[in-house]
Amino acid sequence: MDPPGSQVSRIELKLRDVNQLFHTLDPSPFRERSLDEAAEAFIVSWASDLPQQSQLELVVHLAQPERDRELCAQLESAVRSHFRYLAEAKRREFRQLMARGRTSLVIGLTFLALCMLVGNALVTSNSSALFQFGRESLMIGGWVAMWRPIEIFLYDWWGVRRQERDYERLGRMSVRISGPA
Repeated sequence: MDPPGSQVSRIELKLRDVNQLFHTLDPSPFRERSLDEAAEAFIVSWASDLPQQSQLELVVHLAQPERDRELCAQLESAVRSHFRYLAEAKRREFRQLMARGRTSLVIGLTFLALCMLVGNALVTSNSSALFQFGRESLMIGGWVAMWRPIEIFLYDWWGVRRQERDYERLGRMSVRISGPA
């Protein structure tokens, strides 16, 4: 049941058979089956266009809804399981991205510090224009080494977190089967 006052946004699919929703080469039992890539992309695309505050409902219009009652009864569980799995995969991807960011940060800071030490040693030993140029080049190289960690911590994580939230939302989506639309 939806909380009072919550808006329900519907995603509608028209299919001949409930099996069209699932990956045909997936050998696992129905509850754990993967959604077909095209079906998943369609659902994710539609959900991204719907208001973030609304509850989602997937309405599957089947040409022959009575044809496979057992599969239809397990449909909601299978769809939710699929999107929860994807949300968990995005959580793992985020953790890996942050670990890579921390490693990149340590490497970048170490390289920057080394460049600064060598650059300052060059200028202290000789203040000619060539040594000044060498020092400035080392400083630029050190700061360039910081590019990747800055990129990860400022920008890269947004998309991963957004996809995780979208998949979590789809993992809570209700699923209803109806006859031909």
